[in-house]
Amino acid sequence: MRTPDLFISGLGTYVPETVSVASAVEQGLYSAEEAEEHGWTGAAVAGDIPAPEMALQASQEALKRAGRDPQSVDLLLYADCWHQGPDGWSPQYYLQHHLVGGDLLALEIRQGCAGAFAGFELAASYLLADPRRDAALVVAADNFGTPLVNRWTLGSGFIAGDGAAAAVISRTPGFARLLSVCSTTIPSLEEIHRAGEPMFPPGATTGRPMDFTARLDAFRRKQLAEGAGMEGAMSFEKKTRDCLEQALSEAGVELSDITRVAITSSSRGEAEEQFMGSLNLPLEMSTWDYGRTLGHMGAADQLVAIDNLLTTGQVGAGDHILMLGLAPGITYSVAVIKVLEAPSWVPARSA
Repeated sequence: MRTPDLFISGLGTYVPETVSVASAVEQGLYSAEEAEEHGWTGAAVAGDIPAPEMALQASQEALKRAGRDPQSVDLLLYADCWHQGPDGWSPQYYLQHHLVGGDLLALEIRQGCAGAFAGFELAASYLLADPRRDAALVVAADNFGTPLVNRWTLGSGFIAGDGAAAAVISRTPGFARLLSVCSTTIPSLEEIHRAGEPMFPPGATTGRPMDFTARLDAFRRKQLAEGAGMEGAMSFEKKTRDCLEQALSEAGVELSDITRVAITSSSRGEAEEQFMGSLNLPLEMSTWDYGRTLGHMGAADQLVAIDNLLTTGQVGAGDHILMLGLAPGITYSVAVIKVLEAPSWVPARSA
């Protein structure tokens, strides 16, 4: 969708201290062979800090950087992938209680690792629907350090990192313009992330660990037994290409205009093949080299990476950033951002 006259006026992150992959290998938590194959160097580990508390700190930073009173926010969107707190409780209201207050609409987004993109789409629709609405806070946070997840063997070459990120999307001009956002789903492949497990009772209620590798293996065995063809893969390729082309067209830019690509933090192979390979762009244009130091932080990956690009001066005024994400569904998401000026919180660099 086109997002006319919408800006990013503030970004905030909470990135815990990292544990090196070398240390994990020494402790027998991760194999040296996988470390060499996948290219990870570390994982951000939050310990016992709850995800909503990390979300609160990232949101406070984003609003401060935007120069905005928290109570001026019109919409709060909280994206997460893993359990946030007591069952039956909603984490977005923790931020509403401790930060923004009021009776604004506050929603939890369960869109997996593409939650930030869904937040952008919902925020744009909500703000553009009523001229009296000015700002939305999009937040993503997760702490995977629980008994039902082994962060070092998450599956499909991933390791999990903890952390949070927040973005203020507003009509009020900011340091960057949100040009477009697009998502597509290939529902014929949804079974990839559940195969081999019963849908009820949910695994989290029975103490069953989350194992994406086992589910993918079960899916492949079923496909082989049923003699399934390549329809799913072909649909994935076409739909992702169409989504990318739509996002670029609606943004009014070409792929050659893109300066950097903020991707899901993933293994080297995933980054090269699923993300950059599909664009015929070099891995060096992506944020993989930074993301591999932190692990896959759920829906926060791209926002954390963009904050790093800005604060380290890797992008500046006039540059275009392409955001790419994948999530169970399977969902593929794209957003295009244009940097208008160096953010006020980034120190000026000497010539």
